Amino acid sequence: MPGRVLVVEDEREMRAMLEKGLTRRGFTPVAMPSADEALAKLAAEDFDVVLTDLRMPGMDGLALCERIALNRPDIPVVVVTAFGSLETAVAAIRAGAYDFVTKPIDVDALVLVLERAVQHRALREEVRRLRQELGRRDDGGALVGESLAMKQAYALIDRVADLDSTVLITGESGTGKEVAARAVHTRGRRKDGPFVALNCAAMPEALLESELFGHAKGAFTDAKAARTGLFVQAHGGTLFLDEVGELPLTLQPKLLRALQERVVRPVGGDTEVPFDARIVAATNRDLELAVEEGRFREDLYYRLNVIGIELPPLRARGNDVLALSQRFIEQFAARTGKRVEGLSPAAAQRLLGYGWPGNVRELQNCIERAVALTSFEQLTVDDLPERVRNYSQPKAVPENTDPSELVTLEELERRYIHRVLEAVGGSRTLAARVLGVDRKTLYRKLERDDEAKKP
Repeated sequence: MPGRVLVVEDEREMRAMLEKGLTRRGFTPVAMPSADEALAKLAAEDFDVVLTDLRMPGMDGLALCERIALNRPDIPVVVVTAFGSLETAVAAIRAGAYDFVTKPIDVDALVLVLERAVQHRALREEVRRLRQELGRRDDGGALVGESLAMKQAYALIDRVADLDSTVLITGESGTGKEVAARAVHTRGRRKDGPFVALNCAAMPEALLESELFGHAKGAFTDAKAARTGLFVQAHGGTLFLDEVGELPLTLQPKLLRALQERVVRPVGGDTEVPFDARIVAATNRDLELAVEEGRFREDLYYRLNVIGIELPPLRARGNDVLALSQRFIEQFAARTGKRVEGLSPAAAQRLLGYGWPGNVRELQNCIERAVALTSFEQLTVDDLPERVRNYSQPKAVPENTDPSELVTLEELERRYIHRVLEAVGGSRTLAARVLGVDRKTLYRKLERDDEAKKP
């Protein structure tokens, strides 16, 4: 995290010592002998942090700190003082200082303070940039993020939006599959038609068939009137079948025929009804594996997966976490009437470091809770749930120097395969892609592991 440091120190020997010490530790120091010269330098060049002595002829460190806080509030200031009293610390912080250190200077301790200051500025800049980016996007908050994987998803959605081809959206639970489905609908020529959504895992089989295809009057005990199914209700628009991997095997042939023939027969009816709706399906299951295991029809899988859109897990999207957080902060602040404008750098760091097993949905719940609880204009670490505050990133390989605790390459491979499977939510297709092997090779390795566990 080294960066450019503007050093303000009137004593020549101290300037030289700081320049040498910081340079050896990877920083790029530029030293000025007075506050006035430092301000002129700051007006001409950019720096990541300012390190200034407190007691100097002319303008002192506190006055310099106040000037920088007024004109360049994005640059953190660290004050050096020989008077390490509480009053001095309070005066420095009130003047806008990020932190302070006392003389005699321990360069290693100073480096830690400067690194935190540089990181503080970098996170603030990233939040500011993402806030501006959100302001430029005009998609109603449907899709947020600048990671490569999400840019590829946006581009694919834009390319297929005006088509009528069936789309299959895959991804872990909570990655925003319905949001992506709505984006396919609203960006296409069917946007003025209805968007009809159904969760295939949310109702029993008998009701699911009636919900999809409709039913005739008297088709069953409670069918006191005829009912139009969702295929027909979505005429002219889009039918979104969420969790399509949970569709019962007995209903899969009927869905396949509806997709092929573009007609449905209501339950208990004797006539077929045509429909004109685009089908978008989504699943968090590995449908290829379900096909191999006989739980999903192969012909239906290929009929659904004409165009595949894969949404990455949130942990693989880098700084998208901050962009999404900012969007959720704005939404929940407006809803609650609270003046919450963003994240503190420390809170942003915690959000970036957390694994997000529940993906975007978990992040949304986290931010909603934090906005409700906070007493400040920025969310702080204390506003975050305990699991996020105290999260510790697991190491892929333990750092052991004891030879007796080292493992074989075969065991290391086994552990890594299971770590990748965990990271991709158990999807063997995605795991094989991450590992750089074909699915059959991965299955062979997993079967070998299962055989080794048998007594």
